[in-house]
Amino acid sequence: MKMERVAESLKSKVMSADAAAQLIKTGMVIGVSGFTSIGYPKDVPLALAASGHATDLSIYVGAAVGDEVDGELVRKGLIKRRYAHQSGKDLRNAINAGEIAYSDVHISHFPMHMNQKTGPNVDVALVECTAVTEDGLYLAASGGTADAAVRTADFVIIEVNKNLPMGLMGMHDIFEIGLPPNAKIIPITKPDERVGTPYIPCPPEKIAAIVMTEGHDEPQKFKPASPAIAKIGENVVSFLKGEIAAGRLPEDPGPIQSGVGTVGNAVLSGLASSGFKGLSMYTEVMQDSAIGLIEQGVFNFASTSSIALAEDTKKRFYENIDFFKDKIVVRPQEITNHPEISRRLGVIALNTPIELDIYGNVNSTHIMGTKMMNGLGGSGDFARNARISIFATESTAKGGAISCIVPMVSHVDQTEHDVAVIVTEYGVADLRWKTPKERVELIIENCAHPDYRPMLREYYEHAFEISAGKHTPHDLEQALSWHQRFLDTGSMKK
Repeated sequence: MKMERVAESLKSKVMSADAAAQLIKTGMVIGVSGFTSIGYPKDVPLALAASGHATDLSIYVGAAVGDEVDGELVRKGLIKRRYAHQSGKDLRNAINAGEIAYSDVHISHFPMHMNQKTGPNVDVALVECTAVTEDGLYLAASGGTADAAVRTADFVIIEVNKNLPMGLMGMHDIFEIGLPPNAKIIPITKPDERVGTPYIPCPPEKIAAIVMTEGHDEPQKFKPASPAIAKIGENVVSFLKGEIAAGRLPEDPGPIQSGVGTVGNAVLSGLASSGFKGLSMYTEVMQDSAIGLIEQGVFNFASTSSIALAEDTKKRFYENIDFFKDKIVVRPQEITNHPEISRRLGVIALNTPIELDIYGNVNSTHIMGTKMMNGLGGSGDFARNARISIFATESTAKGGAISCIVPMVSHVDQTEHDVAVIVTEYGVADLRWKTPKERVELIIENCAHPDYRPMLREYYEHAFEISAGKHTPHDLEQALSWHQRFLDTGSMKK
């Protein structure tokens, strides 16, 4: 029997995007579905932007979404506040210009704050779905904070996207932790365990509108991997194999977590030629390389909160969704990024910084300490709780004008205590059990670009000589001069 996208008892709630948008009023808080531009509503935000009747809106969304939300509503001046992760150009510019109030939050913490209602009440949840039944909402190819939004909102507007394959139904696993002191243990002991429901429970009376849509998610775009990035992938694989050979990791080293981006994609791609088989992922975002690794048998299973793919890979995924259905589970971000599970499963975490310093502190979010780039995302969730926390980056940026390794980061997102291993195209710095002085030596000699090593050594030797404390010596004025030099001349080089 053909499955209906909208249950018969709910069809009376179907209306146009324009009519649904009118339910949103000035000053409302909107909890939006989607994660890394996957599974977000499109038609109602565009109708909202076109009418312009509702202003001073606050948008709650777990991670960056597409231009219909993070672009069009921004350009029309309708957004006053935005939480939590973001990466859209127009939104970023508005945040850096002080036009939109923005607070960056750990991915795992944000739905927790929504559930505990520590902030303003969610007026409306705006959620894209594959289908909606009397039981609840069957999501698109992401989990994000949609469950927290539906749970806490006063009413719900649903966009049912007819372009989504019905095979997405059953791929999700929605588990409600509950509130302290009665919060539940999350009973996941393997990435492929399902512990919840395939839909978000939602009372039918809470649904105010259903809009039938046919929009498309923004496809992911990745830069081609440069030789330097390919070498980073080789170095990460070599490090993991060394850990296995030394007996510190088993032959199956544990679930892999990979941040979004070209470096993460390249590292995962490196696993394909490494001889690994039967691995798994426990991550917040699946990228193109992960789909290929499932097809090749390198990964047996992947748990994620978003399946974020380039257009051709998404087409292949949708056309072969029956093959992938028992190999992928999509969860809310509160579950994918929860510290309890990362620690239990022994996740190997791989993330990418903007810059890091000679002691191992990481800046993931700010350019020159003041301009927001992207949100913190889930790197902090995994870095502190992973079995091994790896940060991988090219040693320089801007054609060599900037060293990605500096004396002191201009903004701290992950402290040295949460960073176990640093990898660049030049090598690996294993910082575990190392003193600050030993960290400096490893990071400069193994990971810094050769052009910058003399400058970094000179800085450390000077700082050691003049600093009152010799444990983690710094000369604050000279450390800041590295960043000022780029602002003044466009290059960190002397």
